[in-house]
Amino acid sequence: MGGPRPLRPVPVIHPFLEAWKAHMQNDVVAHYLNGNIVKGTSVDVAPGKGFCHIRTDDGITKVDFKDLKALYFVKDLSGDSERNDSQDVQEDDMRLRGSRLLEVVFKDDERLVVLCNIFPPKTERFFVLPIDIDSNNQRILINRDAIVSITEVES
Repeated sequence: MGGPRPLRPVPVIHPFLEAWKAHMQNDVVAHYLNGNIVKGTSVDVAPGKGFCHIRTDDGITKVDFKDLKALYFVKDLSGDSERNDSQDVQEDDMRLRGSRLLEVVFKDDERLVVLCNIFPPKTERFFVLPIDIDSNNQRILINRDAIVSITEVES
């Protein structure tokens, strides 16, 4: 009883777990209502929660969704500022099945043509997909308070 306690083995991180964590990490670009932009990665985006955390080169930033115009989930944080996404529908786009084609106009006059599963969206924040398959944006979380209008578009 008086002897030393046996050492506990050091937990080994399984390669699958590391791959899963990397898969769950999202590259995001937060566009604030005041025009500020924060780029980084996040693993805790849940629209109903009201906020998320973004890891940047400078540390971790808490982002309140009420302060955002939109949170863009991107393929590459560098992006291409010279590229303009197409607003045209490709008839063979399989994402059109079960989705509504919408035009979203923000208070800063940005206009997006997107796909959404529910119209009209019923929550404060809602996800959409860009109509341009080659867009750097994979999906976008929009703050309803940042938009002027949202209308259904005929495809």
